[in-house]
Amino acid sequence: MPRNIFTNKAVGGLAAAIVGLGLAIGAAHHAPATKTDTTPATPAKAEKATAVVAATAPAKPADKPADKPDQAPKQEAAKQEAAKPADKPDQAPKPAASARPTPVAGLDQTQMDNATKIVDTAKGMGMPHKAQVIAVATAMQESNLHNLASTKIAESYRYTDEGEGSDYDSVGLFQQRPNWGKVKDLMTPETSTKKFLQALQQVDGWQDMPVTMAAQTVQVSAYPDAYAKHEARATHIVHQINK
Repeated sequence: MPRNIFTNKAVGGLAAAIVGLGLAIGAAHHAPATKTDTTPATPAKAEKATAVVAATAPAKPADKPADKPDQAPKQEAAKQEAAKPADKPDQAPKPAASARPTPVAGLDQTQMDNATKIVDTAKGMGMPHKAQVIAVATAMQESNLHNLASTKIAESYRYTDEGEGSDYDSVGLFQQRPNWGKVKDLMTPETSTKKFLQALQQVDGWQDMPVTMAAQTVQVSAYPDAYAKHEARATHIVHQINK
């Protein structure tokens, strides 16, 4: 009966397997369990652990330093400036031109200053060189280029300290009488010059007249030819002032 033999063997093997499995489970149940270390970490252990973590952590790349402004151009400019040769001291300044022309033709400074006022007034009126010469020559004859008061007019002494005259009631550089204007105006060199030149402008053909004739036509002097002797010196004076 072969079938029974095989069946019995199979059943026996299965039983043996079941028994072995039970023994294994029991052994596992009675084996001591692995104990977990719950002991609190000491400071030394914590530091050690931190050091280990730090040692094993990837290194953090160093921060890139901020770019500094490029100083090279400024430094180079400073070097070039330092390399320049020191500036030479400026040459001594030329003396400023004197506002008062140097006296010529035997005049003193007061007379030259009065002649300058006559010439400057004429130029301010647009009058030419010849008119300037006529005016200066006239004042040379009338007052010797001094702004004179009159002994006959007390007011005239308020405006000058250059001397006095006694020819009627004539005052100033051109010895003009009261019919020429107010005493103050006649004692002001620029104003008296302007009055003389305005009268000269009213003389027809004065530009072509001899200096003495043009002067006499304006002044109506008792000595009509007296102005001629001053023409050469007056010309020199005017030239000096206009330099």
